[in-house]
Amino acid sequence: MNYKDIFNRLWQDYITQNPATKKVYDLLVREGETIVNDHIAFRTYNHPLIGIDALSKVFIKNGYEYKRDYHFEQKKLYAKHFEHKTDREAPRVFISELLVDQFSEHMQRVVKEWVGNIPMSVIKSDELIYAGNVSGTPSYKTYEKLRIESEYAAWLYVNGFRANHFTVSVNELKEYDTVEKVNTFLKSNGFLLNDANGEVQGTPMDQLEQSSIKAGILRVPFQEGEFDIPGCYYEFALRHPEPNGKLYSGFVAKSADKIFESTNYYKK
Repeated sequence: MNYKDIFNRLWQDYITQNPATKKVYDLLVREGETIVNDHIAFRTYNHPLIGIDALSKVFIKNGYEYKRDYHFEQKKLYAKHFEHKTDREAPRVFISELLVDQFSEHMQRVVKEWVGNIPMSVIKSDELIYAGNVSGTPSYKTYEKLRIESEYAAWLYVNGFRANHFTVSVNELKEYDTVEKVNTFLKSNGFLLNDANGEVQGTPMDQLEQSSIKAGILRVPFQEGEFDIPGCYYEFALRHPEPNGKLYSGFVAKSADKIFESTNYYKK
């Protein structure tokens, strides 16, 4: 398996679980655009069995290398991003983890039990990044309690391991060549934008501008019955040149901090 096979498999899960993302893709293609993926992102807890190092293994095995790390003090997150060593067209990979030890004893117990329910055969294989929630049917009561402390923790508790989002490279779009044009197009087609701190995160001075739609709402089975919760979302990124003329390839922590909120709970 090479990295393209990995991304294709993740993409199929992503659009199957979240039909709204496929709708965005199809609308842009219908407009004559070619969709290039800037990056994908994963979420996890900072448990030694399933942390960033565990999730990144399959990518490193397939030509990727670590580039830079990021700290999110307010949300109590740590992240790393990875790029392919030789293929400049390969999408970046962004993996974040929740610093569980900085939260309540209740959350620490929930996460310990959640990780303990993951089959060791899955953890030790290359299947972890595709696994979804393999810890059993979640409790809605627990989900609600986790949300009070961290929307990120609650989302991961239910959705598990999958691409949290794919990202359209605005640099590769012809007609919709600014984030503002993309946002106008999305709103005109009925999509809700993540407007935490404004609809556009970052500026040309930051060398990266981003926006995202709010995660689609999914009907999910819980121990207490079925409930509607946010799934995955689609992001859009426009990269600007560095002084050396090359496009900036990293991420901006203050922008990513707000992009995380694309999966915050909301009602339609």
